Amino acid sequence: MGKTTFSVRFWAIKTYKGTRVTTHTVRWIVDGREWKEPFRTLAHAESFRAQLMTAARQGEAFSIATGRPISWQREETVLTWFTFTLSYVEAKWRYAAPNHRRGIAEALIDATEALLTKENGAPDTAIRRAALRWAYSERVRDTTEPPRDLAMALKWLETNTVPMTAFEEPGKGALLTRGVLDRISRTKDGRTAAANTANRKRMSLNNAMEYAVEIGALPSNPLKAVKWVKPRTLTSVDPRVVINVEQARRFLAAVQRRGTQGPRMKAFFGLMYFAALRPEEVVDLRLEHLVNLPENGWGEMRLTHAEPRAGSRWTNSGKVRERRALKHRAEGETRGVPIHPELSAMLREHIQEFGTGANGRIFIGPRGGLMTDRAYLKVFHEARADAFTTTEGGSPLMAVPYDLRHACVSTWLNAGVPAPQVAEWAGHSVNVLLRVYAKCIHGQQGEAMRRIWDATKS
Repeated sequence: MGKTTFSVRFWAIKTYKGTRVTTHTVRWIVDGREWKEPFRTLAHAESFRAQLMTAARQGEAFSIATGRPISWQREETVLTWFTFTLSYVEAKWRYAAPNHRRGIAEALIDATEALLTKENGAPDTAIRRAALRWAYSERVRDTTEPPRDLAMALKWLETNTVPMTAFEEPGKGALLTRGVLDRISRTKDGRTAAANTANRKRMSLNNAMEYAVEIGALPSNPLKAVKWVKPRTLTSVDPRVVINVEQARRFLAAVQRRGTQGPRMKAFFGLMYFAALRPEEVVDLRLEHLVNLPENGWGEMRLTHAEPRAGSRWTNSGKVRERRALKHRAEGETRGVPIHPELSAMLREHIQEFGTGANGRIFIGPRGGLMTDRAYLKVFHEARADAFTTTEGGSPLMAVPYDLRHACVSTWLNAGVPAPQVAEWAGHSVNVLLRVYAKCIHGQQGEAMRRIWDATKS
């Protein structure tokens, strides 16, 4: 039966009038946790709420796992994996960053594919995955009606995933768990997934299983009962991706030559190479962040926020990007970064030629909108092909924009800047900095070998 409680409270019905549908949501609290049930008509919502309140007034215990009176469980189906995942997503939503929400959804979608009870009559794989993406976005689920094909897939999923009790069955539970781990270790087309991706999904699933234990849906975490070798992940930057300053200047010159868009992006990429900014930090850069931008010598910037791209489905606002605190930092924390004289000149020229957008935003599109990923990635790859030789272009050298940041941090370290200072400028801890960039620190091997020779020679 699972854990039960008599601690139940009720809120007023919440009505949301969307552009296409009106939703009436019944909300109640069971043992400190909020539950919600949406209805299309107010009458149905009021009837459902009245039934819950009647059960509470009659002194009936409520299930912590389902949020319903325990008498209803005899009439309802057991808690299925799909129903549980909806509960888990709802519990995590308000506390998770948009990209974390997306990561949770990706892990649950893969796991669900390994926990179907039958294939006959199943919706097409693409439709099924689209339906799950719709269901795992609380913002979308609470404000829109699913398209007809997705609604049918969701209805099928309600009754065709394994019950949570299946994880407890001797033998079967371990097989199910191994099936889930195998699925998250592969891509949609069956190829071996990147180690970082597989491990990230496993972390999300482990958290989901811990939540299942917490609410009484499972007696223990099934992932901990299965021996599974985690894929080895690449923890340090490959030195082959790091460009030198001559290559960087070639690349930035090629960016400048890319039609009308290129000149808008020279300083954009310059900030990654000369200041080690992450792409989401460059996107958010405002005039107020440039504390000092002199005509000669070093300047200074102080970053306050970043705008990572998560996708409109996963943000609270429904926009592709959402402004957040700096990575690995609490809300309100800032980060100072020096502005290289060459970068200072780029920024002054950029502001003089293109001005700024709303709220002093420095990088904007031709029509004043946000600089999009599609736009800057197109210029990046075209400029890379233009700037590099055939040999360089066919190598891993600066394959993605983030490699410009890697090059900057590597340059600082190889220039002899103390690791704590580099870590502060780059927004890393010292431990992570030295682990990630260990293979990119050059020029010290000769001195090390000389010292060993001096210590061992007779």
